[in-house]
Amino acid sequence: MGRDLGDVLHYFIPEASAEVEAAGIAADRAEVAAPARRNGGDHSVLRELGVIAIPLGHRDVLRATFVWNLAVEMTAQGAPTTVVVPSRMSPPVWPEPGRTAMGAELLPVLAEGLGDLSRASLDVAVTRAADQEPNAQVLVCVPPAWLRKAADGAAILRHVMLFSSPEPSEIIETYALAKHLHAVGAQETKIGVTIYGVQRVETAARTFDRLATTAKRHLGCELSSYGLLVDELQIYRAIVERRPIGVSHPQSRAARSLRDVARLLLDDVTSIADD
Repeated sequence: MGRDLGDVLHYFIPEASAEVEAAGIAADRAEVAAPARRNGGDHSVLRELGVIAIPLGHRDVLRATFVWNLAVEMTAQGAPTTVVVPSRMSPPVWPEPGRTAMGAELLPVLAEGLGDLSRASLDVAVTRAADQEPNAQVLVCVPPAWLRKAADGAAILRHVMLFSSPEPSEIIETYALAKHLHAVGAQETKIGVTIYGVQRVETAARTFDRLATTAKRHLGCELSSYGLLVDELQIYRAIVERRPIGVSHPQSRAARSLRDVARLLLDDVTSIADD
């Protein structure tokens, strides 16, 4: 079910002893991973493990900033988040690989295509679940070019987040991505869109409604709104400072809108897992 953009307006496993954990961790991971591996990456298992794919170009500094800041905000809201990225991709706005002081983690993986990236991301999600990290999430950065050969790793594209500005060229590009993702995933693909680069809610609403209406009419799919990201100077300062917006400018409109996007995404992840 699609979400109303107006929502943004208001502002697996009991803990075991160390001995039991040490003895059973491999078995736990195998048990969690088995259903997915038997089915080449079962779609429902991927969703339950909290795997969300985000198309991201190698030089897309702005979206890279959004992804990392989103991971930080999701972690702050009780969902420890790992950003999985092909090792060849290293935007300058990201921190050094590993878990940061804020709790979010950046994890480069060896991947030469979508299949490699899909398997690596599933391994990460399984490990987080077996390590008893409740509500752990994995944001997977996918080079857009890899989507052209999606058959090997299509399972990872069952929950996708897209970013679009109100610019006509970006709306067309976002619709084209949604169309391709829908074709690859048929009726099982969940696509959410966050509108960025806006100052007014009305502008974001019009942009999302245009995308959602076109997708519904021509593709028969329903897009979900993951809110909006305010275009504010603090975003660009965060890029230069390489610090999360919510840490460096916590009271800014940009930080508040990021928190709302994180909440909308986590709410949707929870509803998907409950279905």
